[in-house]
Amino acid sequence: QVRLVESGGGLVPAGGSLRLSCEVSGRTFSRYTMGWFRQAPGKEREFVACLSGAFTNYANSVKGRFTISRDIAKNAVYLQMSSLKPEDTAVYFCAAVMRLFLSKDDTEYDYWGQGTQVTVSA
Repeated sequence: QVRLVESGGGLVPAGGSLRLSCEVSGRTFSRYTMGWFRQAPGKEREFVACLSGAFTNYANSVKGRFTISRDIAKNAVYLQMSSLKPEDTAVYFCAAVMRLFLSKDDTEYDYWGQGTQVTVSA
């Protein structure tokens, strides 16, 4: 069983930065595609970024501001968020699937963390 645990959320002023972390249990971490999704109050969950092998993909709304990365030795994936905007406020979820492909579709992911709250003040 794969377990994902996010951390690093918090309250930050607009224009600030945060780095989210997701620790992943499991011995074949390098074989997973990792994704970050977010859900704002009253809205559906939306894709933010994903990483598969050496490839990444980003939502247009975060491209150039967010960076997804992975540390295989630490079994962790990160989301570095910069130039944050109030509209980035949401619960951020880490997700994983044991396939090497880039997917923006949350239904493709098998494992999910509990989420971490990010609030960006105006």
